[in-house]
Amino acid sequence: MRICLIASSQFPIAEPFAGGLEAHTHAMARTLLERGHEVTLFAGAGSDPELNAELLLPEEFCGSETGRRDISAKPEEWMQQHHAYLGLMLRLAQEFQQTGRPRFDVIHNNSLHHLPVAMSSLVPTPIITTLHTPPTPWLESAISYAGPEATFAAVSRATAEAWSDVVSAEVVTNGVDIQRWSPGPGGTEAVWTGRLVPEKAPHLAIDAARLAGFRIHLAGPVMDQDYFTTEVLPRLDDTAIYRGHLHQDELRELVGGSAVAVVSSQWDEPYGLVAAEAMACGTPVAAFPRGGLVENVSATSGVLAAENTAEALADAIRQAAELDRSGVRAWAEKSLSLERMVRDYEMLYDRAAHPHGAGQAQTARAAA
Repeated sequence: MRICLIASSQFPIAEPFAGGLEAHTHAMARTLLERGHEVTLFAGAGSDPELNAELLLPEEFCGSETGRRDISAKPEEWMQQHHAYLGLMLRLAQEFQQTGRPRFDVIHNNSLHHLPVAMSSLVPTPIITTLHTPPTPWLESAISYAGPEATFAAVSRATAEAWSDVVSAEVVTNGVDIQRWSPGPGGTEAVWTGRLVPEKAPHLAIDAARLAGFRIHLAGPVMDQDYFTTEVLPRLDDTAIYRGHLHQDELRELVGGSAVAVVSSQWDEPYGLVAAEAMACGTPVAAFPRGGLVENVSATSGVLAAENTAEALADAIRQAAELDRSGVRAWAEKSLSLERMVRDYEMLYDRAAHPHGAGQAQTARAAA
């Protein structure tokens, strides 16, 4: 199929990834290409050229000095993203007007921006939007204007339920490359990975690891410098070490060589990609029971804290570290694989592109 993937206009789809959404989109593009599809990727400049996907780079926007002086002016970053997605949707609509035929069989929107949804009726191609977050006002509003060809998927049952008052979404749970995130030897220390922001609460992971008697390593991009300076930096010492923003191979080595992965989220995780990566490495997870983590962390692969406190998370860390690593890996192979996720999306693409059943052969191939 001819597939357009819409990603973040702000961050490149390249390592080291800005977050789980960028890692997810990179894995999707790579696997779809390997499975013989023609993939075009709309993403930020600097995206991985080794994907061999056609890139649609965002149009740059630089406001005038007069416009920036307006008291109602949005931040420059907001305007740049608005301009990028506005330009993309108008470009896709204009291409159809000029040629009389759609360029793509399906468009898969993995961005968090509202315009691909709100302007979907301008484009004759079916647009599938994956809901990667709990409901946001901008996206809720945009769904009211979604075109008749718009389809929605959610990355977990918890996310689908959170959106159920707004839109019905098919559940296509995320997955990780279980070949790349291969089993590691384990170790004696804890690990925390992800974006260093308040809602991910790495400071609680540090507190819990100390209470549990574990040294902990942290890795990921600092996305909120004030939070990092106030809450994380003062807690760092020789028992809590920040390793920086690592590439996936470095992360795999760190996570696979740890006794337990700590997930300390203070928001309802739509899926919990870092937990899935850890489990694929055979590293058990200790987490707060938030959102999709409740679905993705099984009794054989991790322990969910009894309550939302550092003390309860510390108990979960101690218990999770005792789990059998082969059982953790087996759970990942059964439930968390990238191949399964892509096959599910292929079937969803086929149904969207052939709503009257003309794509049954493709569906059968995808199922195989």
